[in-house]
Amino acid sequence: MMETMEVEIKGKKYQMTRGMTLEEIAKEFQKEYKYPILLAKVNNRLKELSKKLEKPSKIEFIDLTTRDGNRTHISGLTYVLLYAIKKLFGEEADIIVQHSLDKGIYIETTFRLTENRVKNIKETMNKIIAADIPIIKSTVDRKEAIKYFESKNDEAKVGVMTYITNGYISLYRLGNYYNYFYNLMPSSTGKVKDFDITMVKENGFVLQFPTIYQSVKIPTYKHHPHMFEVFQECRDWAKLIGVENAVDLNRIVSLGKIGDLIKIDETLQSNRLLNLAREINKKRKEIKIVLMAGPSSSGKTTTSKKLRMYLESFGLHPKVLSMDDYFVEKEITPVDKNGKPDYECLEAIDLKLFDKQVEALLKGETVKIPTYIFPLGKKEFNHEIKLEDEDILLIEGIHALDNKILTNIPRNKKYKIYISALTEINIDNHNRVATTDNRLLRRIIRDNRTRNNNVEHTLMTWDDVRHGEEKYIFPYQDEADFTFNSALIYEIGVLKTYVEPLLYSVHQDSPCYEEAKRLIEFLRLFLPIPADVIPQDSILREFIGNSYFNE
Repeated sequence: MMETMEVEIKGKKYQMTRGMTLEEIAKEFQKEYKYPILLAKVNNRLKELSKKLEKPSKIEFIDLTTRDGNRTHISGLTYVLLYAIKKLFGEEADIIVQHSLDKGIYIETTFRLTENRVKNIKETMNKIIAADIPIIKSTVDRKEAIKYFESKNDEAKVGVMTYITNGYISLYRLGNYYNYFYNLMPSSTGKVKDFDITMVKENGFVLQFPTIYQSVKIPTYKHHPHMFEVFQECRDWAKLIGVENAVDLNRIVSLGKIGDLIKIDETLQSNRLLNLAREINKKRKEIKIVLMAGPSSSGKTTTSKKLRMYLESFGLHPKVLSMDDYFVEKEITPVDKNGKPDYECLEAIDLKLFDKQVEALLKGETVKIPTYIFPLGKKEFNHEIKLEDEDILLIEGIHALDNKILTNIPRNKKYKIYISALTEINIDNHNRVATTDNRLLRRIIRDNRTRNNNVEHTLMTWDDVRHGEEKYIFPYQDEADFTFNSALIYEIGVLKTYVEPLLYSVHQDSPCYEEAKRLIEFLRLFLPIPADVIPQDSILREFIGNSYFNE
């Protein structure tokens, strides 16, 4: 007689046979989900569906509409893509997974693309998905993994294995092909049927998929040329100096040469900002307003203060306005779906007052500007400013690029800047570093240091922050006249030394435990980098402390 155990799913209890896999149990509940079940949380622990259940448990099934499920969906799709390319173009053909682009991921190939080849790739992927081929997890000796990737001439993977200290490595097998992914994987190719591919250039395309923000339908691809160019420029520079992935960075650290890279990177970033100030100065007769926006933890504070300093070096005198000081009063602040004040929507800004005061400043009038007192939920007017002939108005806010603000000011008088940490380094050719993870690490450190918020608070509120960015910031990035990349190629190694101890503070019973664990596993792929030689005017100092601008 088979032994049973009690399992709780969605608040209901069931008797299941001991030793059943999560895959077998998931099949009984798949009809309740729109998309294929990809993972399961068992007693608050993320598990792949191949895991056998041996004791009474509480199970939560996960599809691509969750952040964890979406990562797994993308990893599975990437593996299917790679497998299709090997089948079509031979063992030597490869891809380099680069960066996010319009709700998708930009990927380059080691061979020339045509529209017909892209069509063949898509058709082959669909055949692989329809075949529902198992993706099997294997635990292998690290030295054997190194030998395997050496035989495949995958130097980046060999490097990753070299810097991992574990004796054993988890690899995934699809057909007769093994690969390493640091994210969890779906149990089979049939789980990742939702995707599309759009060719961008002769060796690059965008892999699209449903996201947690747009899970109903994959939208038609919209190219963002300015953003794409900034990413390409950063990638080209990384290639030029030989730091394209975590392995390259780790090698520089292990050779004791990280100080030189830090100095080069900081100089380059400062020069980009100086060139931006030079561009604004060229148009000083026309431009009177500089508008700056960007997602959370992009380094907007330091960037705006450094830009202000550089503008002053050209004889301009910036006066700063923060859109946060123009929030409406507490009693009329819009509320979100949970009934909490929604300070991120445009309706939370007193646009009438904001537009009126900026227009008055441009006319040379003296204006008494507000300061928003958050504890009281109201504005106080106790500071006057006036724009002189050589003054320029520097405005920062999440809605600064939205065309619905300052509609009474001609476009040629406004210069718009988009700031974001566009991470230019990967783990290897098939595992990218998400820009959102880079910013999340920055935010965890800053929130703990300056706001006394623990890791759990930052992780719990991150989804709300991201939803706000998707709704109010990212749609307007193409409005920018200039996109400034605030990421530094070396920074993850530095962030690791500050954030890793904080992540270990998350208790295993916390709903944030798996996310903290994921970030710890990610950081293990990077060697720690000391902050000693990082200059005080560095954007990174805004997060780790000892900044010239805000300390």
